[in-house]
Amino acid sequence: MAEPTEIIFEVTEAIEGGYDARALGYSIFTQGEDWADLKVMIKDAVLCHFDADSVPKVVRLHFVKDEAIAV
Repeated sequence: MAEPTEIIFEVTEAIEGGYDARALGYSIFTQGEDWADLKVMIKDAVLCHFDADSVPKVVRLHFVKDEAIAV
């Protein structure tokens, strides 16, 4: 299997505050208290998940906001 050049995280607002992030296609999940903390936690999670020679060069964060409105 080819080593990934990038990895995408789906980011959502956590119910209890902060953010949750889940990697698409990988078993990586992390949380952060704010946006800056989340980015640090994602970098750490990616570095822990991959071997040093197979770490993706780019991490993309895809923020998803689910909102319902009454009509």
